Amino acid sequence: MDFTYEGTRRQLATDEGVLRYHEAGAGEPLILLHGSGIGVSGWKNFGKNLASFAEHFHCYILEFPGFGISDPVAGQHPVLAAGAAVARFMDALGIESAAMIGNSMGGVVGANLAMHQPDRVTKLVAIGGVGPNIFSAAPSEGTRLLQEFADEPSRDKLVRWLNCMVHDRSMVTEELVEDRWQAAIDPASHASLAAMYGSKAFEAQRAVAAKFAPYWSMLHTVRCPTLLTWGINDRQSPPDMLLVPMRLIPNAEVHVFPNCGHWVMAEAKDAFERVALEFLRRPAG
Repeated sequence: MDFTYEGTRRQLATDEGVLRYHEAGAGEPLILLHGSGIGVSGWKNFGKNLASFAEHFHCYILEFPGFGISDPVAGQHPVLAAGAAVARFMDALGIESAAMIGNSMGGVVGANLAMHQPDRVTKLVAIGGVGPNIFSAAPSEGTRLLQEFADEPSRDKLVRWLNCMVHDRSMVTEELVEDRWQAAIDPASHASLAAMYGSKAFEAQRAVAAKFAPYWSMLHTVRCPTLLTWGINDRQSPPDMLLVPMRLIPNAEVHVFPNCGHWVMAEAKDAFERVALEFLRRPAG
């Protein structure tokens, strides 16, 4: 089977613009949801994992609106646009329910869908991101670096953020830096980053959020089996964040990977795929 970028690339016209995605495999559906960050995309997050998961599932790597690949949705915060896009995507392809893997923001999107449309999510694998900072500083080191880049982009700031994402800094190659830089200077990609992490937008979001209960306060309503995966050296979503979802989600289990940062699916690739596949293929009940 062809697992290349071009060989798996698809697009879907919807009433709110074109959604682009990658598709491979056969069987029960598995939707992979990417995180936020500089020059991010679904393919960059999960392209190297696709072959392993496609051996067992009909996989879809969805590109969220407004990150430079799928069409942006005007007037919507990127996280809200992402959540609506997942439901719209599933409706258009006739997917009634699916297992989901979400990296960071993608895990939050999957958790929100499991809370508000529980029949749509059969199992959830979250890679960092879900929950509040308890003992660690908020915003985290990684988030502060994202703010600095969103306010005034530079290659040096990109490199500092990339080094913060991983435990093994040898993963931050010149090729990776150049790839992320070229994606980050796309106007749509930077607009989404600025809407989430720019100083003014970030403070405005905090002011609005202070008026409402945080999403994680409702994690007890997530009914699907949930696997929380984390890198012990995560400086974007420090591992103390997992304590709340671990305690609140009724059917949650946790796997923490040693010598690993925020990008568990890349830095602990083989171990993550093994753990996630065991969980996803485990019979219900």
